[in-house]
Amino acid sequence: MNVLVIDIGGTSVKILASGQAEPRKCPSGPTMTPAEMVSRVKGLADEWKYDAVAIGYPGVIHRGRVVSEPHNLAPNWVGFDFEAAFGCPVKLINDAAMQALGSYQGGIMLFFGLGTGLGSALVVEGNVVPMELAHLSYGDKTYEDYLGHRGLKRYGKEKWESYVRFGVARLIAALHPDDVVIGGGNVKNLKELPPGCRAGDNANAFIGGFRLWEEEGGRQGSPQKTVGAGSGKRERP
Repeated sequence: MNVLVIDIGGTSVKILASGQAEPRKCPSGPTMTPAEMVSRVKGLADEWKYDAVAIGYPGVIHRGRVVSEPHNLAPNWVGFDFEAAFGCPVKLINDAAMQALGSYQGGIMLFFGLGTGLGSALVVEGNVVPMELAHLSYGDKTYEDYLGHRGLKRYGKEKWESYVRFGVARLIAALHPDDVVIGGGNVKNLKELPPGCRAGDNANAFIGGFRLWEEEGGRQGSPQKTVGAGSGKRERP
């Protein structure tokens, strides 16, 4: 089975299909509707062959459906028929959860995506648990306000990094993961990773998208179930 993976972000949409070596991308942003996304992706993938689609969506997915509008894109994503638009089966997953699935190596893994906003997910023995830690209170605002791109621009790299280290440490203390991965485009702005963490890679989002379809493609044994929708390994107490 050939799969087209679509990673939708607040500033760009990136795609990769089975058998292709290099991803392609186009701009997104606050004016992008789902219909426009589909049109642009079809143009980018015009000569690629695919039987199914996996979409990493920057918002809440429940039972394979979009249930909240994205914060950084245009509205009308809730209720949109992606299968009709693409003309093939489609699986939807939160974008941070998709990258988490692609980063997973075993045990209980906590994932943070430092991007336009703040993505988060937990993978427990291969089962993906999407989370919305970005909207938890942090000081007088939320985690996303301090750890997301707005926080980086507002406070500068040094202060932003201190907020990342403090926030990550608090969530590690609460959740006790075996492994912590920090991914997203802004991980490169950290001078040093918080203790017990390893760096993720945005390319892992594509691995996660392919893993979503592995069972249907006949490849068993990789993590792929979504609940409700290395050197960095930590020792559990």
